Amino acid sequence: MALPEARLRPSPELRTTAFYFTYYMGPGAAVMFLPIWLSEKGIGTEQIGLINAVPVFAILAFNLIIGRVADRAKDWRQVIVIGALIAGIVPIGLFFVNEFWGILLFWTLAALPGGAVTPVLDAATMRMTRRNGSDFGTIRAWGTVGYMLFNALTGFLVVWFGSAIFVPLFVGLALLRAAAALQLPAFRAPADQVTVASVRPVAGKLREVITKPWFILPLIGFSIIFGTHYILNAFASLLWKEQGISENIIGPLIALGALSEAGMMFLWRRFGGRVSARHLILASAIMSVLRWTAMAFSPPVWALVLLQLTHGITYALGYLGCVHFIANWTSEDIAAETQSLFTVSQQVMSVLALVSFGWLVGLYGAHAYLIASAAAVVGALCIWLSLRMMQPKEDVAVG
Repeated sequence: MALPEARLRPSPELRTTAFYFTYYMGPGAAVMFLPIWLSEKGIGTEQIGLINAVPVFAILAFNLIIGRVADRAKDWRQVIVIGALIAGIVPIGLFFVNEFWGILLFWTLAALPGGAVTPVLDAATMRMTRRNGSDFGTIRAWGTVGYMLFNALTGFLVVWFGSAIFVPLFVGLALLRAAAALQLPAFRAPADQVTVASVRPVAGKLREVITKPWFILPLIGFSIIFGTHYILNAFASLLWKEQGISENIIGPLIALGALSEAGMMFLWRRFGGRVSARHLILASAIMSVLRWTAMAFSPPVWALVLLQLTHGITYALGYLGCVHFIANWTSEDIAAETQSLFTVSQQVMSVLALVSFGWLVGLYGAHAYLIASAAAVVGALCIWLSLRMMQPKEDVAVG
């Protein structure tokens, strides 16, 4: 006798995990080789900076709009699938451009839909896992695994096939992500099913939520922490090279951070439900202060290994804490919009950090990390103030 179709189809969690696994593969390849590919096209460093920066500004402009549209749709899945399909088709234009303006146009249009739906995907997955009693962290961790996989694999592919492989690889990964989106499940709870997060929502309108200082302060605090991590991405390899560390050591050091991030996400369920979300965010802020302070004094490689392994605490722990915090205190009707606001806050802080830190590195070298440490102190104070204003909920893992 044939099994029912529902028994034959993979679970919603497995289908979402498959999508997350493909979601960051393209960015993983781009981080590895995009600057080199652009340089080979004769594009200068200032223009390379613009090609990386313009998509961030475009995503900033659209994040809240996309989040609002997603919350008003029948299901968040619709917006996620449309975004993935657009992000899969647009990069094909990269085959037909070779100069700055054409690449800037298609790279921005390719990055925009994926970046804009990321907070929608996080919010939708969080609500689904809360409803089903499954683990958001494990699902999200596979996104980091996909990212790491193509950080490493892209280098080998370029060695084997030459730099011409980059555009076909990136387009192929974008199309793979689009195909994976088509099998995503419905995320929103049925009308007659109450979710954990909707039992005690703060309010039904975003403006009412963000005017509560105890709610917005932790998100601002971690956004500052997130901005300091963008400093690491942009300048760590340069500073390490100036310190005399060779490229074959720098690569594994960068990979250690991503490995630590994935490990924290996989382990989240073992302890994430035992401590309040804001206390976990505060822990990430305190560890960030210590990490950046140590980085300011150009430590030896063995110390850098230990510092990179703290990435799971300084970034992943705080990120997961924020996603859970948002889900704990908001209702489903503003879930994606609130998550989008959080993403916008992170991006604004990242842009400010990149602009200011580039100038500080020129003046002070590695000692500029002390400014990042001071910024992390400010982030920690924001989170601490929130805890003073409103205590966490008394039930599981939360507030």
